[in-house]
Order: sequence, then C-alpha cells, then structure tokens
Amino acid sequence: MKCLFFSALFLFSLLISAEATIPCNTVNAKAAPCVTFAIGKAPTVPPACCSGLLQLARSVRSVNDKKDICRCMKAGTKSIRGLQDKFLKQIPTACHLNVGFPVSANVNCEKIH
Repeated sequence: MKCLFFSALFLFSLLISAEATIPCNTVNAKAAPCVTFAIGKAPTVPPACCSGLLQLARSVRSVNDKKDICRCMKAGTKSIRGLQDKFLKQIPTACHLNVGFPVSANVNCEKIH
C-alpha cells in the first residue's frame, strides 16, 4: 500500500511540473505586439507589448519557467526578419520589467538562474 501511495505521489508531482511550463504559443502571443518595435517599424514600444510581457512575467514560478520563456522567444526570433538586438534590449526598460537575463536574439537561455 505504501508503494502505491508513493507511486501516485510521484506521478502527481510529474503532472504538476509538466503543467508549470509555459507553452511557446502563449509566449509568442504575448510577445507578438513587440515585433513592430523590435524590427524598427514603431518609434516606441507598444503598450500591448508591455502588457503581454507583464502577463508572462507574472506567470513565472521557477527558473525553469524563465528558461522556457527564453527558449520560446529565442526560437521565435529566428523567424522574424529584420529583428534588431538594439531594439530588443530596450524593451524591458521601456516596459519597466526586470527579466533577469539579457534580452537578445543570442542569449544563452541555459545560463539563466
């Protein structure tokens, strides 16, 4: 009986940790309004960009969540033509966010802590 209890507890913990990750489609949807600024087509960071990033920041519960968001954003940047790091780096400051890692298309997401 003890073995069954611990097995069930282990499976439950796996389910919880699996749900804790933030899917890339959510990250992409929240970050999409930032693209016009990141490619230099908008003079300022759109309010929708900041609100989407703030929602993402509020969903972070662990370092792994940060890494997942970073990986999603990094993968997403590869499909955006004209993306410029000089604009990406300005977004956290403009949105008054401390993301805890350098915002760049070349960031190493595995070094986030």
